Amino acid sequence: MDVRSELKSQIVAALAGASFPIVSPEALLAAFPQGADTTCEVGDVKLRAGDAGGVLTAADFPLTSAEQVADTILSRALA
Repeated sequence: MDVRSELKSQIVAALAGASFPIVSPEALLAAFPQGADTTCEVGDVKLRAGDAGGVLTAADFPLTSAEQVADTILSRALA
């Protein structure tokens, strides 16, 4: 599995218990198990949930699924 696929899998798993839609950055952070400190890591690549605010905009909300969250974050963070 490549880095992007593994990170997507970790993000989706971390949001398994989340209620969608998620309507704000604060609600997104609250949906992660360790909040802003939730970290997904593959090799040298490390993504913290708290860093998502740097790549998400108000136009990204509402987020309707864990897959959408992962795809949006990864498309920008690993561009």
